[in-house]
Amino acid sequence: MPTYLYECEKCGRFEKLQSIKDEALKECPDCSGEVKRIIGAPGIRFKGSGFYCTDHKIDKTDKADKIDKSSSDEKAS
Repeated sequence: MPTYLYECEKCGRFEKLQSIKDEALKECPDCSGEVKRIIGAPGIRFKGSGFYCTDHKIDKTDKADKIDKSSSDEKAS
C-alpha cells in the first residue's frame, strides 16, 4: 500500500497509508479541517546485483580489496 502525503491548513503536512482504490481524504483526522493531497517523488533506492556500479556508492577500501584479490589470483594462475 502506498503512503500519501496530505496538507492541512491548520495542522500542516502528514502521511496516510491508503490503498490505491481508496478516495483521497477530504478532512483532517485531527482537526476536521480541509486537506489536499500533495504530489511528491517517492524515495527509491536501487541496491543489489543487476544494477550499474554507479547506482550506489562503493567504498574505496572495498575497491582496493577487490583489486588486490584479482591481482593475487592472476599471479597464482
